Amino acid sequence: MRKKNFIVPHDFTDVANIALEHAIATAKPLDAEIYLLHVVSKEKEIRNAEKKLDELIQKHASSVTLIPSVRLGTIFEDIGDFAAEHHSELIFMGTHGTHGWQHLTGMNALKVVTHSSVPFIIVQEKTAKETGYDDIVVPLDLNKETKQKLAIVANIAAYFNSRVHVITPEETDEFLSHQVKANIVFAKKYFDERGIEVSTTVVPGSGFDKHVVKHAVDNNADLIAIMNLNKNSVFGGLFSNHEEYMITNNAQIPTLIMNPIEGSFSFAADFN
Repeated sequence: MRKKNFIVPHDFTDVANIALEHAIATAKPLDAEIYLLHVVSKEKEIRNAEKKLDELIQKHASSVTLIPSVRLGTIFEDIGDFAAEHHSELIFMGTHGTHGWQHLTGMNALKVVTHSSVPFIIVQEKTAKETGYDDIVVPLDLNKETKQKLAIVANIAAYFNSRVHVITPEETDEFLSHQVKANIVFAKKYFDERGIEVSTTVVPGSGFDKHVVKHAVDNNADLIAIMNLNKNSVFGGLFSNHEEYMITNNAQIPTLIMNPIEGSFSFAADFN
C-alpha cells in the first residue's frame, strides 16, 4: 500500500521551516512521509543544496520520515510534476504575508496553486501547534464546488479531533436564503455523521472575508479552508481580493487552498 506523503518546497528561509513544522505536525498522525523539495538553477549548486537539506533533516529529526530532493529547474514549474509523480496529498508552502507572497513566490507560484489538483496549506510566520489543527474555519457559500472541501476538512478534523466552524454569508433574497439554510443543514449533517464537532454561523454577506478572519480569530482557529473559484480575478490575475485577504490575513492563520475538481473527488479517498 502506497505510503502517504506531503511536499514542502524549501528555500532555507525561516518561513519555510515553519511550513515544515506544519507538515510534520500533520504527517505524524497519518504516518506520512515528507519530501523536502529544493530547486536549483545551475547544476553546480546541487551538491551544496543537498548538504543544506541533510543538515535541515538532522535539525528537524522526528518520528516523521523526511526525504530530501534537489531538482534542476524552476521550483514553480517543477512542483506540479513532482507532486504528480509522488501522488502527494498536501503541499505546505510558506509566505511572508501580502508583500512576501508576491515577492517570494510571484506569479508562477500563484499559477502552481491555482492549477494544482493537490491542495496547498499556505503558512505565514505562525508556528504549528503540537496538537495540530484543533479548530478549522470553513467558509461555505452558494457555489456547489465549495462542498468539495468538506471531505478534506473532515479527514483532517478526524485525525486531529478538530472542531469545525462553518461560516456562511447571509442572503436577503428568499430563494437564496433557503439555499443558504440547505447548505448549513448539509454541512452540519456531513460532519455530524463523521463524529466531528461542528458549529454554524451566518454573518452579513458584505465584507464576508473580514467576517471569516474575525470568526477565525474569535475561535482561536488554526486553519481556514477556502476553495479557489476565481482563476481570472484580481489577486495576481488569479485570486480575488477576498481570497487574498484570507490567505495573507494579519492573524497569520494558515490557509488550506483547494481548486474545484471535476468528476470524482479522489483526494478524499486517498487521505483516509
